[in-house]
Amino acid sequence: MGTENPLAGKAILVVDDEPDVLDAVEGVLDMCSVHKAKDYDTGLQYILSYTYDVVVLDIMGVNGFELLKASLRRGFPTVMLTAHALTPEALKKSMKLGAVCFLPKEKITELKAFLSDAVLGGGKLSWTRFFDTLSSYFSKRFGPDWKEKDRFFKEFEDALRHSDQDSIS
Repeated sequence: MGTENPLAGKAILVVDDEPDVLDAVEGVLDMCSVHKAKDYDTGLQYILSYTYDVVVLDIMGVNGFELLKASLRRGFPTVMLTAHALTPEALKKSMKLGAVCFLPKEKITELKAFLSDAVLGGGKLSWTRFFDTLSSYFSKRFGPDWKEKDRFFKEFEDALRHSDQDSIS
C-alpha cells in the first residue's frame, strides 16, 4: 500500500490578510497547488471561479464567515484558521455553519494533518482529530469546563463519537 500524501497535487485556497500567514501556509502545503488571497473580494472571486479540494480561511480581516458560506455553497471542505477570533463563539459559529475544522494559527504546523483528514474523510475525521488533539489546548484557552459551559460542544463531540462507533459496527 502506498504512503503518498493525500494532499499531493490538491488545489488549496488560503484567504488571510496577513502575508506571512499566507506564506507559512504555502510552505506547510508545498505538495499542493496553493492559491492565496489577502482580502474578502479576492477570496470570493477565487471561490466563485475555481474548484478547490480544501479552502482555508482566516476569520478576522477577510470576513471569513461570509467566505465560509460561499465556499460551502460550492461544496468545498473549509477549515477556519484564526488567531484573533480564537473564542468559543467563533468556534461554535464555525461548527454550525459547516466548517470541517477550526485551527489556531499557532498550530499552523499541524495544518497538513487536518487538511489530509478533510480530503480523506469529507471533514468528519478533522473534527475527530480536533477533539482528540486540541481539546486540552482549548481547555487552557477557554477554561477547563468550556465544553460544559455550552452544551453544544459536548453534544457535538458526543454525536461525532457516536457516529464513529456506528461506522465501526
